[in-house]
Amino acid sequence: DMKWLLFGTLYPAYYSYKAVKTKNVKEYVRWMMYWIVFALYTVVETVMDLTVSWFPLYYEIKIAFVIWLLSPYTRGASLIYRKCLHPLLSSKEREIDDYIVQAKDRSYQTMVNFGRQGLSIAATAAVSAAVKASPALLSSRGY
Repeated sequence: DMKWLLFGTLYPAYYSYKAVKTKNVKEYVRWMMYWIVFALYTVVETVMDLTVSWFPLYYEIKIAFVIWLLSPYTRGASLIYRKCLHPLLSSKEREIDDYIVQAKDRSYQTMVNFGRQGLSIAATAAVSAAVKASPALLSSRGY
């Protein structure tokens, strides 16, 4: 939806850029809180789109909610971040960090295994191609 793209991502992205460019710490913190809330909202929205998108005025409510998050008058993202997300993330930070470290270790090991399998497949293919080509190569040279 074009309104969603404009209000939910492009507008805040532009003002995030301006905050970084001007080194305005207050605005920087405001937009960082917005992006943290927006990330959570995106996850919740994905589930809701699959389950309650039939609800009357659903899309209008989503747009109104994003505007409420963005508004400098309501400071919705800041409110949700300070009242809900910050306390929750603070209480679960150690478990989240441990999970991320484990996930990185697993993904690194998976990459190493895929790399080994890829090299093995490539080596087998190269040997197979060489074996198939060598009789033809030998016969073309008159051996």
